[in-house]
Amino acid sequence: MKSIIIASTSTLHGGSYLEYLLPTLQLHFKNCKTVLFIPYARPGGISHEDYTKKAAEAFASINIQLQGIHEFEIPEKAIENAEGFFTGGGNTFLLVTQLYKNNIMQLLAEKVKNGIPYLGTSAGSNICGLSMQTTNDMPIVYPPSFQTLGLISFNLNPHYLDPDANSQHMGETRETRIKEFHAFNSIPVLGLREGSWLEVKGGKITLKGNLKARLFKQNETSVELETESDLSSLK
Repeated sequence: MKSIIIASTSTLHGGSYLEYLLPTLQLHFKNCKTVLFIPYARPGGISHEDYTKKAAEAFASINIQLQGIHEFEIPEKAIENAEGFFTGGGNTFLLVTQLYKNNIMQLLAEKVKNGIPYLGTSAGSNICGLSMQTTNDMPIVYPPSFQTLGLISFNLNPHYLDPDANSQHMGETRETRIKEFHAFNSIPVLGLREGSWLEVKGGKITLKGNLKARLFKQNETSVELETESDLSSLK
């Protein structure tokens, strides 16, 4: 049975890394002594080692050991033997490129679909959808495909921001860019605001957190979804 947490962000304003999610993660990974961390989304400024150390400190507070996939000589074996997965944020183009380069995109999807618990934040959440085409990130590298894990039957836009009526910024809003996506694609898109996440248990998908999410469908008016909304039938 699938067991997935898909979070908009790792850190809320004024909080520490993963702090707001720790009670949820303690239950989510309750059967795991160790979790495999995938730091591939981080493009620079922090090494894979330092990124893993930061995440490991948060997991240590719930008595779980975190180990980075970069520490393994053969990434496929690390995926095969993992008790749980955490894919952190950064740049989704880089993350997807590295998952394909290391030949683990399909393997990771299979393991999660077969019940290995997964946590994604930001870029690690983007890859849970059918494609990465609704990411906010710049295309700093060119992945071989935009297709991702397909753990849910729609796409995500983490860090979703509402238009600010008082702003003088005249560029595109997130809503505008999602509508541009829908000019060529029919996949629904869920805008996840900071502090919100999806809980996937088997075939059930539930919106969690303190904020609503915004759902976009092709040729339809976008709608607000309340916390605890059931998105299981969304496709």
